[in-house]
Amino acid sequence: MDIKLYNFKEIGDYRGVLVPIEQLKNIPFEIKRIYYMYDTKKEIVRGKHAHKTLQQILICINGQCKVLLDDGKEKSVVNLDRRNLGLYIGPNTWREMFEFSEEAVLVVLASDYYKEEDYIRDYNKFLESVN
Repeated sequence: MDIKLYNFKEIGDYRGVLVPIEQLKNIPFEIKRIYYMYDTKKEIVRGKHAHKTLQQILICINGQCKVLLDDGKEKSVVNLDRRNLGLYIGPNTWREMFEFSEEAVLVVLASDYYKEEDYIRDYNKFLESVN
C-alpha cells in the first residue's frame, strides 16, 4: 500500500507553534491544489473513492478523524489526531474518512488540479483496476 505518515517539524516558542509545509521538501510532490473540510458529522463517511494518478497528504489541523485505506489486498485505518501528522496517500488507494470529531478540520494537499476522470468512485471498479 502506497501510504506514509509524516511527522512535520513543529517550531515553537512563547508565541505559539508553527508547522512549515514545503512542496518537494517535506511534501513529496508539487502542490497544485489545497482544500479543507469541516463541520462533518461523526456518522458521515467522506471520500469513498480512489485516484488513478493523484497523490495527496491529509492533515487534520483541528480535532481528529480516521482514514480507512485499501489497496485491494489489505486494509488499514489511520487515526489523524495530531496537527503535525500528515498522511501520504499514493495513487490506486481507496480512502474513506470517518469518525470526525465535532471540531475537526481536515486539510488535503493534492499533486494536481481537480480532474473528475482521475477518480474511481465505484469500489468494484476499483478492485478490478488494482487486481
